[in-house]
Amino acid sequence: MSQQVDTLLQKALNLEFLNVEEGLHLFNHASTAELMHVGHAIRKHHVPHNKVTWIIDRNSNTTNVCIANCKFCNFYRRPGHVESYITSIEEYKKKIQETFDYGGEQLLLQGGHHPDLGLQYYVDLFKELKSLFPRLKLHALGPPEIAHITKLEKSTHIEVLRALKEAGLDSLPGAGAEILADRVRRLISKGKCGGQEWLDVMRAAHKIGLTTSATMMFGHIETDEERMQHFVDLRQVQSEKPEDAKGFLAFIPWPFMDEDTILRKIKRARNTVTGDEYIRMIAMSRIMLPNIINIQASWLTVGKKIAQICLHSGANDFGSIMIEENVVSAAGAAFRFTADGIQAAIKEAGYEPQLRNQEYEFRDLPEGIIQQQLDRETMIVD
Repeated sequence: MSQQVDTLLQKALNLEFLNVEEGLHLFNHASTAELMHVGHAIRKHHVPHNKVTWIIDRNSNTTNVCIANCKFCNFYRRPGHVESYITSIEEYKKKIQETFDYGGEQLLLQGGHHPDLGLQYYVDLFKELKSLFPRLKLHALGPPEIAHITKLEKSTHIEVLRALKEAGLDSLPGAGAEILADRVRRLISKGKCGGQEWLDVMRAAHKIGLTTSATMMFGHIETDEERMQHFVDLRQVQSEKPEDAKGFLAFIPWPFMDEDTILRKIKRARNTVTGDEYIRMIAMSRIMLPNIINIQASWLTVGKKIAQICLHSGANDFGSIMIEENVVSAAGAAFRFTADGIQAAIKEAGYEPQLRNQEYEFRDLPEGIIQQQLDRETMIVD
């Protein structure tokens, strides 16, 4: 271990903020074992118990119509496309009831940048869903969608968020962060909000007491330095949150899924993230984000074995069994868990599985929940 690496790891253990250059030095020069050790130690500081949390929810989509034209997305359709849709209330009722039957209580609801769906549409939708299912938790939209709605309404982020919160929005996902550097965003998601606006939406959400999460999609055309800057930008917003706000309650990094994407075809961007690199990024998430309590391992994109190792590298959450997920899967993510499978995977890794809600409050495992018929914890082969 070099003296500089040793000094920086100790600084991380002291929960001090590392700058971009310091993070880059660690990522490039510290061994995986060293990063795992420090990441796990910081995890034990924030989350000292031996529980690994997970959630039952469903990732459904309001619409697949989108004008953002992200080059990594196979899910969206242009307005007027024969395969375009807007989900109906009858479809929501079926999906939500099924989620409750599986023991879930949350709907992760996102969609595209539809040019005709403004604030009133979402206010009416949220109110109706909450009237039909009063105990439903809506973890919905994301900063790019809020930015899009704000532009349509010629309004402000905080006014849009406040209206959505009053209509039933419970928490705001960290969707659409990708890499926050605008150099990258111009190349892969030009139609989405810039990095600064993404951060400003989250600042507004924290001001009105909405719990949020943060994400990173890496392994495409970004540099390691831009990854570290992404961490620093998130950390800064978290440090600005009101004292009584939870702010970013979790951070979830995942590798770019490249199957059949325009980004792969045009930019020749490929997912070259190895299991070792993903583990190192989980550890770096802990090291660079000492003010965010929960780090989630993305088993959906890296699979069970790598995700289990991540539980010894800084991660304390295993995410959702994800009854439904359409966007990442459309680009090649092919792993699935049942409720039994995710708990077994956590136990295999040496931890106690603990069901949670989006606020990271513990839930008792519902009795008599309907288990999914197909145990899909290994890769699906079509």
